[in-house]
Amino acid sequence: MLIIGITGMPGAGKSTAAKELGKSGLNVVAMGDMIREETRRRNLYPDDKNMGSVMRELREKFGTSAVAELTLRSVRSMNVETIVVDGIRSMAEVELFRVNNDVKVLAIWASPRRRFELLRARGRTDDPLTVESFNSRDERELSIGIGVAIAMADNVVSNETISVSQLGAQALKIATEWMKPVER
Repeated sequence: MLIIGITGMPGAGKSTAAKELGKSGLNVVAMGDMIREETRRRNLYPDDKNMGSVMRELREKFGTSAVAELTLRSVRSMNVETIVVDGIRSMAEVELFRVNNDVKVLAIWASPRRRFELLRARGRTDDPLTVESFNSRDERELSIGIGVAIAMADNVVSNETISVSQLGAQALKIATEWMKPVER
């Protein structure tokens, strides 16, 4: 199976790129949904504070690839050749996905200013409302290794000045190249 993992800082456009890839017919699983589900299962409101606590607790209790393990269960049940996994946060997650799978990582990049604007417009319950909470979330994400995952990505798309359709087109062009059979 080919797993196309999407990484990037909060608000960079990971979910938007994944959604656009989904429109092309690819199946998409969001790692953040695993955290949201676990947060709700614990009867907690799915805001940034609670979801961050649940994510850290899962990683502390079950290891740095705990969320990837939950995601992999979902992925295996789909029985498809290629799947998009939205929300890679660390190389430990990438390495877990690489066990018995081909994995390519696509990083979506945008500046902090652009990401804050995109998050404010998105309006999800876990989105930061202030610059301080935005910075705190960035620090949390960097502390679990997302910077290394971005740096080690197989390709990068800048979402600084492009439209949603342009982001989707660039992500699809890259994914299509990765899905081509390897010529021997």
